[in-house]
Amino acid sequence: MSLQKKLLLAFVGLIIVPLLVLGTLSYKYISNRTETSYSEATELRLRALLLSIDQVFNDMNRVTDSTIASRAIQEALNNLQSADLDQINYLELNTVQRNFRELLVNHPSVSYAFMYTLQQQNVHKLFSKASFSPMPFEEFKQLDIYQEVIKRDGLPVWIGAYEHTKLTGEDQVFTLARVVKDIDTLDNKGILLVQIRNSDLESIFRYFRYKQEHTKYMIVNADGLIMYDSNGEHEQQWLQDLMSEQQEAVGGYSARSRFQGVDSVVSTIEFGNYEQWRLVAVTPWSVIGGDIKWTAVAVSTSIGICILLACIFIVYIGSRITKAIIETVKVMREVERGNLQARVAVRGNDEIGLLTRGTNRLVYRLEQLIEEVKEQSERKREAEITALQAQIKPHFLFNTLESINILAIQNQGKKVSQMVSKLGNILRISIQQREEITIEQELAHVRSYLDIQKYRFEDLFDYDIIVNEQLLHHMTIKLSLQPLIENCIQHGFEGIDYFGFIRIVITDSEQHIYFRIEDNGVGIDAEQLEKFNYLSGSVGTFDNTPQLGERRSIGVRNVADRVRLRYGKPYGLMLCSAPGQGTVIQMTIPKGKDGNDYEIESSSD
Repeated sequence: MSLQKKLLLAFVGLIIVPLLVLGTLSYKYISNRTETSYSEATELRLRALLLSIDQVFNDMNRVTDSTIASRAIQEALNNLQSADLDQINYLELNTVQRNFRELLVNHPSVSYAFMYTLQQQNVHKLFSKASFSPMPFEEFKQLDIYQEVIKRDGLPVWIGAYEHTKLTGEDQVFTLARVVKDIDTLDNKGILLVQIRNSDLESIFRYFRYKQEHTKYMIVNADGLIMYDSNGEHEQQWLQDLMSEQQEAVGGYSARSRFQGVDSVVSTIEFGNYEQWRLVAVTPWSVIGGDIKWTAVAVSTSIGICILLACIFIVYIGSRITKAIIETVKVMREVERGNLQARVAVRGNDEIGLLTRGTNRLVYRLEQLIEEVKEQSERKREAEITALQAQIKPHFLFNTLESINILAIQNQGKKVSQMVSKLGNILRISIQQREEITIEQELAHVRSYLDIQKYRFEDLFDYDIIVNEQLLHHMTIKLSLQPLIENCIQHGFEGIDYFGFIRIVITDSEQHIYFRIEDNGVGIDAEQLEKFNYLSGSVGTFDNTPQLGERRSIGVRNVADRVRLRYGKPYGLMLCSAPGQGTVIQMTIPKGKDGNDYEIESSSD
């Protein structure tokens, strides 16, 4: 995974996700707190509303209390209880009823009143109502409400609208029912039913609707029947049909629910004196949480914009960082391939710019160090080659001067003169400062050396040189063949009783030049041949310490080391030999520039 993706993933996981979770939890917390606060306020409003409603019902209770204890109602009951209807003085009865109506009419809420006599089991209208006829007493006795009224023993019983339509009618009215007793004997004489108008309730709910215009108030009985709706929309409907969830009304409660498919807060409280009734308030949540919603939308929009800008910033920074890292890696790969001129483009003065400048300084310093190492390596190689040459020259000069000394002692002046002339040719080539000379110059050096050796060891050996003339101008390492030939004369021909012969053959291929030196000497046994295993190994140490009392391998080692130092490990010497079969040494070097080109470059320098 790229660094940019890691930064973006970390930003999402460590900032955006916690921010969303925190925002969600905060929204839920604020919503719950708002719902709780609203529920508490609604409960207070419901209690205040309930007090006003109770006052209306209690007022009617007091009116009927004074009415049933009045002389007018008592006289009316006594006249109505008579068994012989013919004995009833209807004129006097009408007077009593009129007096009774005058008692009730003083209260403006009364809309209808009638009374059942228990002995005669008749119904008598006290207030007429054209659209409604009271239920016969026999049917009334079959209702549960009748038993409840009798059980209450004179205490008022309220019947809600639409609860008993046959008894109270189809209108939205609340009906009070209570037993009327004989004031002297306290015997049950009749049952009084009084219906009140909704004007007082309407005035009360109108005030609360004005304060809470989006809230609807309802009076619901124990079965869930809506007896009164402040908006007049759901009367005679069942509350459980309008709500998605039902709550047990114990005292009072407030909860979120769907009312007619709308998310709402439903609050309810029981009537204090009429526990079978409940006062319900329904308010849409959009009204309560409207401000929260818009606040949440505004905050969410602001946070979303901030997150978007932050994402853009992260992507930009991540892209800039990763781009700088990728460019730095590309430059380092170029450096790894050997391109020390590669540099990273510097952008800005921040940490990224510091990184690119540091990388460039590192590459520049690395280039300097490599150049220093190359220079030191070149100096070391030149010193090693000089040391190898210094090992060869004293050894050869010592042997040659020793031979000249012997010839001088033997008074062979002509040979001494010839040897000194040949030695001068050798020294003339040896003292050249160049490490490489042409093959032609190297062969001239070898011929002078072989001639000197033939003077020393007369009738011991002869030699032959075979070379392609096109190779004479190619370059080779100076003094590379003479130590190999010296090894043939001193060790290959040691103790032989036949005429020795040395053949030097120089050939080439497309990329290499081969120097092959063959002799017909005594050869080398396997044990001694193992001492030349360094020919295929690394460069040896430079010392002249004899091995097992011999110096046989020093010259060959020096040549092998010089070839490897000059041309590398793929080049060097190969030696083949067996006892009595002679020895073959092959030196391989790369085919380089022509000697004439080298002379032209040297003269131009």
